[in-house]
Amino acid sequence: MPARDAPSAPGPFAGDLDLITRAAQEAGRTALGYFRNAPEVTWKNGGHSPVSAADFAANDVLKEMLLPARPNYGWLSEETDDDPARLACETLFVVDPIDGTRAFIAGKDLWCVSVAVVHAGRPVAGVLYAPALGEIFQATLDGPALKNGTVIGVAREGDAALKVASAEDMIARLEPGFRTGVSRVQHVPSLAYRLAMVADGRIDATIVKTGSHDWDLAAADLILERAGGTLQMLDASPLTYNRASVKHPVLCAAANDRLAGLIAAGQAMEGH
Repeated sequence: MPARDAPSAPGPFAGDLDLITRAAQEAGRTALGYFRNAPEVTWKNGGHSPVSAADFAANDVLKEMLLPARPNYGWLSEETDDDPARLACETLFVVDPIDGTRAFIAGKDLWCVSVAVVHAGRPVAGVLYAPALGEIFQATLDGPALKNGTVIGVAREGDAALKVASAEDMIARLEPGFRTGVSRVQHVPSLAYRLAMVADGRIDATIVKTGSHDWDLAAADLILERAGGTLQMLDASPLTYNRASVKHPVLCAAANDRLAGLIAAGQAMEGH
């Protein structure tokens, strides 16, 4: 999709977008102070998930900038103990201070700060800030998807093989006829950034293993939607955020004109 200048007229969520953009940028700057500087690392979830001092520091920045500015909003973060009170909030912040912590710890550039405003179960403003790459993605429910201020869009359908980012075992289980037209993209350590890559047309689609969380997805989901793509479950239903459980099943994301084929192949993979 060719780049266009972004429209100047603000929508009803422009104030929230401005707020979360400033917060994501400040959190990103804070995280950069730890990047490639041997931050302290601990393990959570039974020793399966690393978390660094940078994750906690960025989370503190986000809380300090966002909650006082919107005291009636709820809060859901990967690095904050979940408070069931969020379920009573019609609007809340959903954040991942560093999406791609393993890459961050390894000194790789591909990580980002993810911040979304979720209203009535769906994201209405979202920001992904990848400070080591100098990239920022933004969207509101009524505006375009932007990358560094320029409108982006999903890749147009063509004759080349479909570039799909997914684990090898997921690709191997796809319906055989569909699989022959797929070119697997190597591992992208940040799920949010992987969805942004679909949004800006660098890859065509992704299949997400079961177990992703609201904070991995909310901001990127909206950015993809406004870029002409969709993130759905295998029953072709959209995601709902701010439920009691914040985990999600297998998901598919692609341009709108390619999603049905991907979901059908995914259903065959899962034996639906």
